[in-house]
Amino acid sequence: MDVRNDMTKAPATVAADDAPPAVSRRLRLITVIATFGGLLFGYDTGVINGALPYMTDDLGLTPFTEGMVTSSLLLGAALGAVTGGRLSDARGRRRTILVLAVVFFVGALGCTLAPNTAVMVVARFVLGLAVGGASVTVPVYLAEISPAERRGALVTRNELMIVSGQLLAFTSNAIIARVGSESGGVWRYMLVLATIPAVMLWFGMLVMPESPRWLASKTRFSEALEVLKQVRSQQRAEAELREVSALAAKEDQQKLGGWQDMKSTPWLRRLMFVGFGIAIVQQITGVNTIMYYGTQILTDAGFTADSALTANIANGVISVLATFVGIWLLGRVNRRPMLMTGQIGTTAALLLIGVFSLVLPSGDGRAFAVLAMTVTFLAFQQGAISPVTWLMLSEIFPTRMRGFGMGVAAVVLWLTNFAIGLVFPSLVSGIGISNTFFLFVVAGVFSLAFVKLYVPETKGRTLETLEAELRARFS
Repeated sequence: MDVRNDMTKAPATVAADDAPPAVSRRLRLITVIATFGGLLFGYDTGVINGALPYMTDDLGLTPFTEGMVTSSLLLGAALGAVTGGRLSDARGRRRTILVLAVVFFVGALGCTLAPNTAVMVVARFVLGLAVGGASVTVPVYLAEISPAERRGALVTRNELMIVSGQLLAFTSNAIIARVGSESGGVWRYMLVLATIPAVMLWFGMLVMPESPRWLASKTRFSEALEVLKQVRSQQRAEAELREVSALAAKEDQQKLGGWQDMKSTPWLRRLMFVGFGIAIVQQITGVNTIMYYGTQILTDAGFTADSALTANIANGVISVLATFVGIWLLGRVNRRPMLMTGQIGTTAALLLIGVFSLVLPSGDGRAFAVLAMTVTFLAFQQGAISPVTWLMLSEIFPTRMRGFGMGVAAVVLWLTNFAIGLVFPSLVSGIGISNTFFLFVVAGVFSLAFVKLYVPETKGRTLETLEAELRARFS
C-alpha cells in the first residue's frame, strides 16, 4: 500500500476571518473552558509520578502491582477513547464533555479514598475512562469549532493544558510532600486536587455551544449557523455552512459512520492505518515512562527522593514552555516535517539517557546529565510530536465519523501507552535502565521511517477541503 505524501507540494491557503472582537473573545472563551478537559487529562496522568512512592509504602505495592496501578488508568483510557468517540458522534461533543466531567470527579474521588490496591486499580480505571474520552472529544470539538487558519493553534491549546496539568501535578506533589511527608496518606492529598477542575469543566460546558459541524451532520443547519455566527463573521459563517452542509449531505448518502463503513471503504481503511500509525508513533517514544516514572528515573540516576520530586518539576516546566513553542511553530511550518524533527530529537535524547546511565558513575554528575536529557527529550516531545499527533488525529477523519475514527486511533494510542506503562518497571528491574531506553531508541528509528513513508500533510485546509484531498489520495 503506497500512501506516500504528495500533498505538501501545494498546500491550500485560507483567508483570515475579519471577525469583530466580540467574536474572537467568544472563541477564546470556548477554547479555555473546553481545554479544562486537557488540564484534567494532564493532572490525572501526571499526579501518579509523585504519589506512587508514598502509595507504594501505604498499599504495599510490588513492581507488578505498581505497574497495574499506573497502567489501569491507561487501559480505562483505551475503552474511554472509543466509547467517548462513539458517544460524541451520536449525542454531541458538548454533551459528551459534560458526562466526562462527572466521570473525572467520581474517578478522582475514588482514587483519593481507595483503602487498598484493588480499589485503587478500579478507581484509576474509571478515571481512565474520562481521560480517554477527553483525549478524543476535546480536540474534535476544538477542531470543528475553529476557523481553518487558527485550527492548529486552538486545538494545540488542549496539549498546552495537558502539560500544564502535568506541571501542576508535579509542583503540587513536591509542595505536599515537603509539607506533609511525615503524615500518613500524603498521596491522598495529591490525588484529591483533581476534583476541582472537574467541577469547573462541568459548570463551564453548561453554557458552551455545540459543535457546528456535528449539528450539520444531524441536519440541524439553522442551529449550526447560529453557532458559527458566534465564532465567525456573518459572511464567513454563511459561506462555511454551505460547505459543511454540502459535505454532510454527501456523507449521509454514503452512510459513513462505523466499523462496517471502515471495512467496506478502502480509502477509510487506509486512513485508519495512518491514524493507528500516528497514535503508536506518539507513544513509542516512551514519553509516559518519564511522565509516570520520572521521579524514580531521577532517583535511580542519583537524586535523593525529595530532590527527585523537586527536580522533576523541571520536566513539567519544559513541557509547558515547549508546547508554547509548538503552538507558535504550527502556524508557521508544516505538520509532517515538524513531527519528524521531534522524532529525531527524542530518539537522540533517549540514546544519551541510556549511555549516561550506563557509563557515568552514580552521583551528582550522572543525576544532572540524565535530568538534562529528560528535559531535552520533553522539549522535542511536547514541542513537536504530541501537539502534531493530537492535531492530525482531530483533522484526518470525515465529519460524520470523526469522533469514532479518532476514538479508534486513540484506543491504539492508549493500549500502546498501557503496555509500556505496565512493563516499564519490570523491564528496568530485569534488564536495567540503559537497555530499556535503548529499546525505545530502536522503536524511534522505525517510527521515523513510518512518518516519512505514510503520513500526509494537513496544514492550511478547511476540514472539508482536507477530507476531499484525503479521499482522493487514499482511494
